[in-house]
Amino acid sequence: MNLHEYQSKALFSDYGIGIPKGYLITELSELDGVLKRIDSRGWVVKAQVHAGARGKAGGVKLVKTPQEAHEVASVLLGGSLVTMQTAGKALPINSLLIEETLEIESELYLSLLVDRVTRTHTFVISSEGGMDIEEVAEKTPEKILSVHIDPTVGVMPYQCREVGFALGLKGDAFKQIGVLMKQFYQLTLDKDISQLEINPLVRTSDNQLVALDAKVNIDSNSLYRQPELVKMRDTTQEDAREVKAAENELNYIALDGDIGCMVNGAGLAMATMDLIKLNGGEPANFLDVGGGATPERVAEAFKLILSSSDVKSILVNIFGGIVRCDLIAEGIIKAVQEVGLTIPVVVRLEGTNVELGRAKLAQSGLRIITADGLADAAVKAVELAGK
Repeated sequence: MNLHEYQSKALFSDYGIGIPKGYLITELSELDGVLKRIDSRGWVVKAQVHAGARGKAGGVKLVKTPQEAHEVASVLLGGSLVTMQTAGKALPINSLLIEETLEIESELYLSLLVDRVTRTHTFVISSEGGMDIEEVAEKTPEKILSVHIDPTVGVMPYQCREVGFALGLKGDAFKQIGVLMKQFYQLTLDKDISQLEINPLVRTSDNQLVALDAKVNIDSNSLYRQPELVKMRDTTQEDAREVKAAENELNYIALDGDIGCMVNGAGLAMATMDLIKLNGGEPANFLDVGGGATPERVAEAFKLILSSSDVKSILVNIFGGIVRCDLIAEGIIKAVQEVGLTIPVVVRLEGTNVELGRAKLAQSGLRIITADGLADAAVKAVELAGK
């Protein structure tokens, strides 16, 4: 689960991490009051969407007068934003963060993430922060330093000094980076965060470190432990189909193909998608209905698949273990009738009462094609999508 910048900065502030003075607005009428509360020679207007690279896409603007602030805010608020990180999708701008401007001496990069290879939390830092950090990583990787944290001892003083020297910090800023790293690490542990990022982390003219931007990604599997963070979720920034799937306890990810997939079990779902690709097709989604698939859940799964107008055939691949194949077949028939499917459905069933399940599908009189195995099912689904 992602947080907005203003939500991330609220967490930073709770842990003593320096942030610029700023206020959130959701209505244009709130802007004048906010500008008066910020004593600054200018302001920064920031669109609040779940994506990076907002500056390059026009979602972050520096303004010097109230009139200019109104012009920018009126364009952004209520509009949408497409950045290089949104995969072509336009995210709605429902709020703006208005912040003070700072006198910046240098821009740094600091993030803390979970490294699956070393099985540690790892700091990634660079003296070349700002909008072009991706270019730095690609062209000058030597300017990026990784620091792995041993979970048995946490952030060590020598690691803080290593980072301070690598960033070229001195005086107060050198002392602050060590404190900031420990605050970052504690925040990550307390809130089950999979990634924290400040880009840029700026050093101001008075040698203070301030988080000019903030990004927080929370481990979704741990949300049951974080009820306060769950309240911060903004589903308008997420794929509506994936939100609907979560409400029905379905694991769904939208893709760009034309063959809908409905499978029970994540591993089986990935194998199904692989076979579709192997036979020249393109899966339209990943959809795991779980081991305890019910007729109601199957119906919701079909509705999700059909929410994409690109789907030309559907492959249902169910292994009946916890739920018998004949009950699965009844659920499929009921769902097809309820949804009013007009595209072909290929069904591969295996497991308990499989023959009875196949017989029910064959006798349904619906456009349901049974398959003898997974390979056969994939071939048929690809052929039917082509037709």
